[in-house]
Amino acid sequence: MDIKITIIDREGEAHVVDAPTDMNMNLMEVCKMHELPVEGTCGGMAMCASCHCYILDKAHVLQEKSYDEEDMLDQAFFVEDNSRLGCQIPITKELDGMEIKLAPQAD
Repeated sequence: MDIKITIIDREGEAHVVDAPTDMNMNLMEVCKMHELPVEGTCGGMAMCASCHCYILDKAHVLQEKSYDEEDMLDQAFFVEDNSRLGCQIPITKELDGMEIKLAPQAD
């Protein structure tokens, strides 16, 4: 089953994308699948913050941040209270309708 997620890119353009819930994917992989500008340099190991994003709505309950995710966000730029690493958010049917925004990249 596919769900819809809205991803706002770094230019402010919203992309409503399909995200499969039956392929064990995470948010970073969905962004890459739809050719959105997410690096995923570390391959989803919470070691680079290149998939840093902001969760724009509080309606969706996400799993708690792991120690590794917290540690990486402590080292990332432009971190906000709603910051998460996309590679640490598994795609589940509960995320249908979620809105996220890609964090700015540090130069």
